[in-house]
Amino acid sequence: MSLEAPTNLLASIRAGAISLGLFAVVTAAAISLTYIAGSESIAANKAAAKARALSAVMPPHLYDQSLLSAPLKLVDYVQLSLSLPAIGYAAVKSGITQAIVLPVIAKDGYSGDISLLVGIDQHGSIQGVRVIEHRETPGLGDKVERKKSPWVDSFNGRSLANTPTDDWAVTKDGGVFDGFTGATITPRAVINAVHQGLLYHQRHHSALYSVAQEQ
Repeated sequence: MSLEAPTNLLASIRAGAISLGLFAVVTAAAISLTYIAGSESIAANKAAAKARALSAVMPPHLYDQSLLSAPLKLVDYVQLSLSLPAIGYAAVKSGITQAIVLPVIAKDGYSGDISLLVGIDQHGSIQGVRVIEHRETPGLGDKVERKKSPWVDSFNGRSLANTPTDDWAVTKDGGVFDGFTGATITPRAVINAVHQGLLYHQRHHSALYSVAQEQ
């Protein structure tokens, strides 16, 4: 048997191993780049969705910079039924904070937690409310979504000054807010959560606006 045979065999094995190794490196690099690009795209999409949600509860005349650019760490966040990180956002115009967007969670929804955003101006008047996540019954409780019903618009302009505590309830309970036929639990939960947002804004008004001004 010729000595060239083993030598050629070893060379072929070595070349194959090198090719396989290079293929593995290139493949791993391609996967990593795809993952990074995908992660960046997902992050960008989430940021855009959050920006849209924030702008839905805050009229544009109250800010001249991105709402995402002025986050606020919220203290006493248990009142809003939040967990860490508890972040609100300031609406800033000409360097002055005009309003605050507060996240609030209604823990007593019919099918679980209902997550909301409540926009409140410096005078304590609601500028907008949006439900951003829920598991309420389609066709009934999901009327809290703005795209399903204009019901959440009934909070606009409400404040602690013009709406007494007893009025923060559905009409069935003696309040001023309409309920949903066959789904009273859901609007009750949302009304209470929005009311808590106003109470929080009143209680922490000085801290919210002083912190926002310092940023």
